[in-house]
Amino acid sequence: MTQADTAAPAAAPTTGAAPNPAAGAGPAAIFRIEITLVEVEPAVYRVVEVPGDATLAVLHQVIQEAMGWENSHLHEFTINQDCYSIPDPDWDPAGDLGDRTLDEGATTLARVLTLGQEADYVYDFGDNWHHTLTVTALITAEPGVRYPRCIDGHGACPPEDVGGAFGYAEFLDALADPHHPEHADRVHWWGSDQYDPHHFDLDATNTALHLML
Repeated sequence: MTQADTAAPAAAPTTGAAPNPAAGAGPAAIFRIEITLVEVEPAVYRVVEVPGDATLAVLHQVIQEAMGWENSHLHEFTINQDCYSIPDPDWDPAGDLGDRTLDEGATTLARVLTLGQEADYVYDFGDNWHHTLTVTALITAEPGVRYPRCIDGHGACPPEDVGGAFGYAEFLDALADPHHPEHADRVHWWGSDQYDPHHFDLDATNTALHLML
């Protein structure tokens, strides 16, 4: 791949929130983003490449598919202290902080992200899965390559509704130990005593990403 010239002036954005003057990358750039699920062992991460003209709504879909979530709960991005999600006029979680939720569907990556920047993505306000998003590179698109795509990863996605990071650790302990007092209950809940927390299938992940297009 060819590294994009991050010193070149950004192309004038046309959609989304106010442009980030430090971004230094136009919408034609491909953003390489490392997604890390925090406070989870063993480590769970994905590295994806997403066009700069994609919206945060698309990035949400990419995270869901790449991680292996089921997109059955609410979510929110926090970027530069601003909150982005699907605005709901009847309930705004950011309102508790005296702020408002901005429309993720009207905001492109190129407007709010820059090389080396970190952002926060929370999925499921009950289990409270926090993901750190880090822009590790800005590259030019390779001819014939379908974006978005995943290029690396490790670790299985935790089961939905397992109880967050703490509940996931308990789930792994109970499932792995036949003598654990909650082993039978966890096996019944999961439907099996088999679960590999290290498993990651890159090909299956990219198939899921291509099907979302």
